[in-house]
Amino acid sequence: MTMAAPLIHLQGISRTYRNGELATTVLHDLDLEIHRGEFVAIMGASGSGKSTLMHLLGCLDRPSTGRYLLDGRDVASLERDDLAQLRQRTFGFIFQSYHLIASASATENVEVPAVYAGLPRPQRRQRARMLLTDLGLGEQLSNKPSQLSGGQQQRVSIARALMNDARIILADEPTGALDSQSGQDVLALLSELHRQGKTVIIITHDAEVASHAQRLIEVRDGRIIADSGPATPPVEARDSAPAPTAGPSDTAVASTLADTGEAVRMALRALRANIFRTVLTLLGIVIGVASVVVMLAVGNGARQEVIERISSLGTNLLLVRPGAPNTRRSQDGLTNTLTPLDAELAGQLDNVVAAVPEMSGRATLRAGNTDYQTQITATSPALPLARDWSVVSGVFLDAQDNQRYAAVAVLGRTVADNLFGPGAAPLGEYVLINNVPFQVIGVMAPKGATPWGADQDDVVFVPLNTGSLRLIGQRHLNSITVMIDDLSQAELTQEALRQMLLHAHGGVEDFQIRNMASLLENVADTQNTFTVLLGSIAAISLLVGGIGVMNIMLVNVTERTREIGIRVATGARTRHILQQFIVEALVVSAIGGLLGVAFGLAFAAGLQAFGTAIEFTSGPVLLAFGCAFATGLIFGYMPAHKAANLDPVVALSAD
Repeated sequence: MTMAAPLIHLQGISRTYRNGELATTVLHDLDLEIHRGEFVAIMGASGSGKSTLMHLLGCLDRPSTGRYLLDGRDVASLERDDLAQLRQRTFGFIFQSYHLIASASATENVEVPAVYAGLPRPQRRQRARMLLTDLGLGEQLSNKPSQLSGGQQQRVSIARALMNDARIILADEPTGALDSQSGQDVLALLSELHRQGKTVIIITHDAEVASHAQRLIEVRDGRIIADSGPATPPVEARDSAPAPTAGPSDTAVASTLADTGEAVRMALRALRANIFRTVLTLLGIVIGVASVVVMLAVGNGARQEVIERISSLGTNLLLVRPGAPNTRRSQDGLTNTLTPLDAELAGQLDNVVAAVPEMSGRATLRAGNTDYQTQITATSPALPLARDWSVVSGVFLDAQDNQRYAAVAVLGRTVADNLFGPGAAPLGEYVLINNVPFQVIGVMAPKGATPWGADQDDVVFVPLNTGSLRLIGQRHLNSITVMIDDLSQAELTQEALRQMLLHAHGGVEDFQIRNMASLLENVADTQNTFTVLLGSIAAISLLVGGIGVMNIMLVNVTERTREIGIRVATGARTRHILQQFIVEALVVSAIGGLLGVAFGLAFAAGLQAFGTAIEFTSGPVLLAFGCAFATGLIFGYMPAHKAANLDPVVALSAD
């Protein structure tokens, strides 16, 4: 046998706490060596500094001065995450107040160190159950801490300390909160661990508890006043078998809480622990997401409805009206500049499918004993093609009707219903138009209202020549509707039409040309702006919900400070804590997003059932859910960052 180097070597260790200008030194220039396999009791009265010493030994705190060599390695050289890895592999903590996670079962509490060590879930669950069974808790595997006695909770704490097969067991007043029998059982377990080769360090104020150890170190006022020394000369002791792990703790699995599923399970368990508060948090997200879905669906529906109405007029049309641009019409509304010849010339241009002349006026119709006043439109046979307006019964006007000045008429649906009754098809019947008899040869299909609310079906169509001579009494046109073929050439065709009319009118621009495709684009842009406005209003609701998530997560961090300390003591790194609380925020937001989408779609469907124009598309749904998810990520980061940077000693001492 050869002399062993100490496992723990403290050289001139002091610890001073500062609060503003006030400095309090708890430990004074300590020198201490503890060897592998020792059973040591550090005894002292309350306030003697023994708990601070335990925190330093367990790498939960750092000394203000001096060196701490653990197995020959200077602890001062380690970063925060390196210390977490060291605690994870080296130390097992047993606390006086047990420090169990209230929302987790006994098995889940024991599993915690292995989660951060990267042990796969089936293996760590099997090992946790085996440890609990060996400690006499085989019937309480699923019990929460509140369902266990003090002795049973301490056994769970011991099982957790053994989960990663730690080399050093640090027990802080392990019997302080137990009855005498339970205390004796715990001490027997610690003695058994020592016999198995563990290094056991007990922090206690009780001399009887300290008597179970082989070595007694007394602390008073932050100084070691007595040390019985090792019971036997220290030798090179072989450490116990290594803990079953899945690989190096810095693997990708360990760095992400073993896997995303584990993080989500932990988040759901934490959220279930306070279901009422979780529901209130969800409510803010649900309202925000549902508002986004409904508002965008309504906005898109209104936009689509307007576009459809304008499209029903024809988006591939150029409308030519009399009167110079930017001038008012005459008192009778006409400027008398367009003629049927202009329509014939327009029809001969390239990319023009048809040019429809229109001449309008008001007239009184009579059928039997019924009088009805409506609009008379004298036009050409190409109108159904240009307007995309079919005849539901009978036929439309043809070229021979125009040439013969035929007294025939095609009725709009509104006119036919008012003169002959709803749904009537009065083909062959005669109507008097300004006391001139016209035979009905057709009825147009229902067209509906224009975007500005006018009834397009309240009209009677007659041949152009007949209307000009016998009804309206003029030769000039109210408008020319030009249907084009290729919309990509709309502007070129519009300019060609303008030049043709200028030439026909002696160079005088006494007409106006409106491109319906441009009108559609303008209306669509306006509706898009309206939709964005609605979406912005709804987004405010989502923002408020996000702030609610942040507030609740901050409350969670405050309430679960001790849990964070427990996780840090058992090996959680900064990114583990950061990930846990961010995942919790994301889980809340994701659940709220899904519920919000469902409620939003249901509410929008209800509005649609009552006649509101609604357009369901995947875009608003994905946008709303994505915003909810982003809200959880953004507003969850600050609380998560706060939790990840808590001091482990402060966290463990929190109420």
